[in-house]
Amino acid sequence: MDNITIARLLDETAALLEIDAADPFRIRSYRRAAEAVEQQTTQLATLTGPDADPKALLAIAGIGKGMAANIRDLVATGSMPLRDELLAKYKPTMLELLRLPGMGPKTVALIWTALAVGDIDALEEAAKAGHLSTLPRMGEKFTLKLLKGIEDYRKNSGRFRIDDAEEHALRISALIREFPGIDQITPAGSLRRGRETVGDLDLLVTGPACEPGVVSAAVEHVASLPLIDKLLAKGQNKVSFTLRNNLQVDVRLLPRASYGAALQYFTGSKMHNVALRQRAIKRGLTLSEYALLRLEDNVIVAAASEEEIYRALDLDYIAPELRENSGELEAAANHSLPNLITLADIRGDLHMHTNATDGRDTIRQMAEAALARGLSYIAITDHSKHLAMTNGLDDARALAHVQRIREVDAEMDGRIRVLPGIEVDILADGALDLEDSTLSQMDIVVASIHSRFDQPIEETTARVLRAIDNPHVRILGHPTGRMLLKRDAYAINMDVVLQRAAELGVAVEHNAAPARADLNDLHLRLAKQHGCKIVVDTDAHATEELDRMWFGITQLRRAWLSAGDVLNTLPFDQFMAELRPKP
Repeated sequence: MDNITIARLLDETAALLEIDAADPFRIRSYRRAAEAVEQQTTQLATLTGPDADPKALLAIAGIGKGMAANIRDLVATGSMPLRDELLAKYKPTMLELLRLPGMGPKTVALIWTALAVGDIDALEEAAKAGHLSTLPRMGEKFTLKLLKGIEDYRKNSGRFRIDDAEEHALRISALIREFPGIDQITPAGSLRRGRETVGDLDLLVTGPACEPGVVSAAVEHVASLPLIDKLLAKGQNKVSFTLRNNLQVDVRLLPRASYGAALQYFTGSKMHNVALRQRAIKRGLTLSEYALLRLEDNVIVAAASEEEIYRALDLDYIAPELRENSGELEAAANHSLPNLITLADIRGDLHMHTNATDGRDTIRQMAEAALARGLSYIAITDHSKHLAMTNGLDDARALAHVQRIREVDAEMDGRIRVLPGIEVDILADGALDLEDSTLSQMDIVVASIHSRFDQPIEETTARVLRAIDNPHVRILGHPTGRMLLKRDAYAINMDVVLQRAAELGVAVEHNAAPARADLNDLHLRLAKQHGCKIVVDTDAHATEELDRMWFGITQLRRAWLSAGDVLNTLPFDQFMAELRPKP
């Protein structure tokens, strides 16, 4: 029972309370507790045992005596009395309805009360039959949006974002390492290739405990991991299971001698492996998850490492992110693979938010956290006023914010540059949300769409083109507006937008937030072809979110980008010189 699971269960309890029309203060207390738990670096399960300090949980802001008791129940039993009571009163499937667009707790409660609808299948049937139209604020537009949301939800069910998969891989690996004789655990499959979403999780394990003759004890250890929800299979050196969220995990325990061959095979992609095996056959070799062998006598040519396998096939080593059969074998054969960008190449982050709008931390806290991560410059880019839910800045507040940012920049005494900026909303007609006189005071203006995602492709494209024509815009933020597994990209002619951005010198952003990963890898390759300037930003709303730059780097690598293709790998003065000139 880790912190994320505890926070999710508390948040779901708050949603059930809202469905139940409970006291708003009580609902807020569960939501505050969920937020507090999620932000803790110490696993709360360690604070609930018989030897734990009973005051430890109470020391956390937002956790009172009653909530501490709830957390102890969650750790001990996986549930708590109030949650069990609410789930008995309402269908558990009603929680799934909350993941659909427009289906907040009050709407779910209304549909349950009026129509006794409490699951997705019944909701879809009611929508198609026109029953929702009899309820307040649920006209044809709402129904069509809901049906599209149900379609998208089903399409994406069974997929997990890369950050979620990475987190599960780390948790499982930590538990496996508790067994003596485990040296190395490596995720394979889609996660290792850096795909935005994964369908399942492959973990390859090696070490003395994985050698033939002794591996059975390690297999039993893996098969008894406490986070397993359902054990699917247990073999001589493989364990398959699902977690509570239905993510399937396959753990393979392998001898060191064949680890490289297995890592190459299970990393994929399928088409990359097919092409690699065909290359092997042409050379009188055969490649499997066990080894690269000579066909004539079954002698092992390579097996222990991926590098020696690629070398034996007359190829340069191919990074996992490139293994999609999209020209990487040809490039490896003629020594033209790019020198891919790394996290260490990044010197700045140009998109982040503070507690002036919807962020959690102060300007100074964000600056200190960025400095601790080795950055030499950042831009503070809080929201503009159109995004009311974020407490966005109007012109007067934005100008005052610029002054505060410049004060912090001076306080940092050159250790890191802190630039005043804004993430200004692109309005429905392409105008910007703040006056030009305000934008002129910003060093970094990131222009982004946050509303009216339903416009036709011609309107959205014209909207963005008008926005970037504004001479104050230096970066186009998360250009397609998608939210992975939640919202598709809006309709936009990205080819036209990228061409115009290149002409104007406007940089296009890859937003490293795993929920966005926008631009995607294919659009990033297109941006490079058009000669676009590219930046990668975290869009961090708290100091710890600066760490998600790693996910952005992964997508840049999938796009075959080198450090020289990305502006914020440059030293500060060079970076500012390469940006679109200020008017």
